Amino acid sequence: MICVVSQRKMHLLLLRVSMFMGLLVGFLPVVGMDPLPERKSGLGQSHNLESLSSNCSHLTVKVEFSSKVVEHEYIVAFTGYFSAKARSLYISSALRNTKDGALDWHIVPRENPASDFPSDFELVHIRHASPSSLLTLEDHPYIKRVTPQRKVFRSLKYISSETSAASNSTRRMQKWQSWQSSRPFRRTSLSLASGFWHSTGRHSSRRLLRAIPRHVAQILQADVLWQMGHTGSGVKVAVFDTGLSEKHPHFKNVKERTNWTNEKTLDDGLGHGTFVAGVIASMRECQGFAPDSELHIFRVFTNNQVSYTSWFLDAFNYAILKKIDVLNLSIGGPDFMDHPFVDKVWELTANRVIMVSAIGNDGPLYGTLNNPADQMDVIGVGGIDFEDNIARFSSRGMTTWELPGGYGRVKPDIVTYGSGVRGSGMKEGCRSLSGTSVASPVVAGAVTLLASTVLNRELVNPASMKQALIASARRLPGVNMFEQGHGKLDLIRAYQILNSYRPQASLSPSYIDLTECPYMWPYCSQPIYYGGMPTIVNVTILNGMGVTGRIVDKPIWQPYLPQNGDHIDVAISYSPVLWPWAGYLAVSISVAKKAASWEGIAQGHVMVTVASPAENDSEVDGELTSTVKLPIKVKIVPTPPRNKRVLWDQYHNLRYPPGYFPRDNLRMKNDPLDWNGDHIHTNFRDMYQHLRSMGYFVEVLGAPITCFDASQYGTLLMVDSEEEYFPEEITKLRRDIDNGLSLIIFSDWYNTSVMRKVKFYDENTRQWWMPDTGGANVPALNDLISVWGMAFSDGLYDGDFTLADHDMYYASGCSISRFPEDGIVIGKNLKDQGLEVLKQETAVVERVPILGLYQTPSDGGGRIALYGDSNCIDDSHRQKDCFWLLDALLQYTSYSMTPPSLSHSHSRMPPPMGTEHPMPQRLEGNHLYRYSKVLEAHLGDPKPRPLPACPHLSWAKPQPVNETAPSNLWKHQKLLSVDLDKVALPNVKPYRPQVRPLSPGESGAWDIPGGIMPGRYNQEVGQTIPVFAFLGAMVVLSFFVVQLTKAKSKPKRRKPRIKRPTYLQQTTNGKTPTV
Repeated sequence: MICVVSQRKMHLLLLRVSMFMGLLVGFLPVVGMDPLPERKSGLGQSHNLESLSSNCSHLTVKVEFSSKVVEHEYIVAFTGYFSAKARSLYISSALRNTKDGALDWHIVPRENPASDFPSDFELVHIRHASPSSLLTLEDHPYIKRVTPQRKVFRSLKYISSETSAASNSTRRMQKWQSWQSSRPFRRTSLSLASGFWHSTGRHSSRRLLRAIPRHVAQILQADVLWQMGHTGSGVKVAVFDTGLSEKHPHFKNVKERTNWTNEKTLDDGLGHGTFVAGVIASMRECQGFAPDSELHIFRVFTNNQVSYTSWFLDAFNYAILKKIDVLNLSIGGPDFMDHPFVDKVWELTANRVIMVSAIGNDGPLYGTLNNPADQMDVIGVGGIDFEDNIARFSSRGMTTWELPGGYGRVKPDIVTYGSGVRGSGMKEGCRSLSGTSVASPVVAGAVTLLASTVLNRELVNPASMKQALIASARRLPGVNMFEQGHGKLDLIRAYQILNSYRPQASLSPSYIDLTECPYMWPYCSQPIYYGGMPTIVNVTILNGMGVTGRIVDKPIWQPYLPQNGDHIDVAISYSPVLWPWAGYLAVSISVAKKAASWEGIAQGHVMVTVASPAENDSEVDGELTSTVKLPIKVKIVPTPPRNKRVLWDQYHNLRYPPGYFPRDNLRMKNDPLDWNGDHIHTNFRDMYQHLRSMGYFVEVLGAPITCFDASQYGTLLMVDSEEEYFPEEITKLRRDIDNGLSLIIFSDWYNTSVMRKVKFYDENTRQWWMPDTGGANVPALNDLISVWGMAFSDGLYDGDFTLADHDMYYASGCSISRFPEDGIVIGKNLKDQGLEVLKQETAVVERVPILGLYQTPSDGGGRIALYGDSNCIDDSHRQKDCFWLLDALLQYTSYSMTPPSLSHSHSRMPPPMGTEHPMPQRLEGNHLYRYSKVLEAHLGDPKPRPLPACPHLSWAKPQPVNETAPSNLWKHQKLLSVDLDKVALPNVKPYRPQVRPLSPGESGAWDIPGGIMPGRYNQEVGQTIPVFAFLGAMVVLSFFVVQLTKAKSKPKRRKPRIKRPTYLQQTTNGKTPTV
């Protein structure tokens, strides 16, 4: 009997403990834990993309972006916001005055949430609108601009990144989720499937790695701020993407879902918008940064991934109306000249909307930044992996807006994790994706969380937030600024800076050090010298004091006399108005004449004072002012000899946008546009690096040929030129070559029949897109070199061949049609690609003249080298480089040394006389004059404009200071001496994610059972024990000890003690046991 009672007593205690623990666990779903294990198994039933993420590692998002002009539709932008009736009256009034008589037009209805409110634009359909009628429309006093409506295509392609054979079954299920457009912007040669974990050339290959399962919010230590009570509460964040399901279990504070497309649904049919929203604000499983933030979902893409500029404009207006705080835009494209879109982004940020946007997935090529992330007022985000390597897919700077006369800005602004990031699945559960469209919501979520930590929300604006992010970023070693921007996102440091922030101005970059490699590449790759082209550094001014500002007086140049600052001259140009929140400061650096033969380091600084109107009248004179210092450090060397100096012609390179300038390699059908700037620091970066390694000094000419001193240079290098030439340029170049300057031209194809063949016809818009030139403007080049009896043909060839024991590939190049009889000409057997394009026939042409070398007859004259293809030195689609050939040509042009491998080549042939290969004529009806700096519209054929004046720099008057310059410019620069120690933080150990190689056959998916969330939001198991769980455990332990003590202290044989278990069993089991 005693044994029975003891057993029942222990059963009773265990029952009570189990009931208490069950009650405790019962509360966990309230704070975010998913108690339903079947969710994991149900992923495959919702969408095939979901099954991909659960069955095979994770997916990489390949985003292809393009846009088209919609025929007959125009966006009419007004000078202010007007009612629909007023807008209609203004348009009617303007079109009544046209010379076209009864014009067929109507306003296109837009049925969306913004239609009930005043707007600043209207979408108008005008059939057969003449340029004069559009100009008449723009002449109305309330109409600001008339631009074509654009149809936007975004193609999301999900690729499994798993390389093992374990996922073969999944690969059989995998399908491209893409909307086929006629102008996609991807380079298929840069596969994300195989190489996105690779770094920026520091490792040629490596094993695929996965982080030990942990969410990106915790890796960036968002849980530190959660413990302080900051969870995004009170911040409105907008997600412009593909929508979100109404009852998705990961979100608890979806304030509004709006649809701006022509589809009658608010749900996400692709999963991308849901993933982005989850990274920002998911509250369970794969938790986001700011689960208590107020989510506003804007569905701006259809399930076919199509959108229109007008949809974005309406949605942006609605976001302004709703006073959105943070806006994530995980899309982008190269068209930074879509004026309505760019203007509206400026208006958004001017209304204190912090826009975060993906920088693009077009890496590792340079000059591939996407808009709007490349704008000064937008936070542009690049991607890294969990080993802090720049992701291969992440686009690189510089911006190309400023070319050819200026130099690009530093972008991205910041980088963060964009490879293998976990986010919400389309219906439920989690998935892993990669891409800068993943890194963007990581920063957007961090910005939302940071904004919620600031008590005085008036201090939070697009400039102050960007200032905090870039000032706190952790610089990655061995990576330059056009890859990483200011470095890796550091959430905790950004919190410290933001919570001790005072309104101020700052600079990006905050210093100029032409000696610091590799971060300051390309500036650090070449010293400066007297007589060289000025080095231009484009600095962004961030103004955290207000949306508008100005520079007080003029920036001041102060050289440090002890550090030879008087050996350099500085010219400064700047934005007359800083709006919105930003402006530019262009610093041109040149060497003073007295340092022509001097070598050493020179330092100084530029002082800039920024003023902004105060929001209240308590400030002195109603203005806030902030003075910032821009340190400058350069390395000066004696002027190199003429034959070591190469001048790159940038002025005559044109690119998309705004015109249709086709790629140089016609086989790249899925990447038909030339949009990387054709600069030595963008898609000709490898060529530049090679020339520097060979001891050449390469400078850039951003002005007409009439604007440089040819006696300073050995060779003028023209590559892939699309622009026309002024008659004065042709005359001067002839004179320069007679006086010793040499010329190298790398041409490309130009064939009017092929140009008509490769034009695009869009079935949706019924619009033809005709190239404005070929790969190069061969007729213009022929005008330039005709005086020497040279010309390129309209032939189009490609193929592999061997030259001087080097394997070569000719990619859509032209041939030499005419060449002087005493010159050296090399011919090769190539395929007639023009015949293949026009008639789909294949033919091999023997001895196609592709290379020519010529010594001009004048005494002391220069040399000319022609080659018909530039793809072998262009990073965009280069298959086999020909840097060795460039070396040989420079030896010939700069040193008059004819390479024996060419002069005695068995491929040498008699120079062509111009009879076998016809020369191309300009395409009739081309629109090159619209985008040309040389041509202007004229009755009949376009005519050259008047020759512009050469750029003239106004050198700043130095104000020398007799003090020692700081030795480390980077650490010396701070955001107005913010003291990070003043901002207290919980005592938390910094987290560094562990990594391990993926075992063969092991799934790379990061499956966390049930979404372990012991706290209010997910915390690492064993890392942080929530207070309520600790107290609950203490209560259970105390209860157990008390019961055990009572059982031992009372008599064991008393009858009442025998009846107590019976009474409890009656209550519990509902029946009376027999004894």
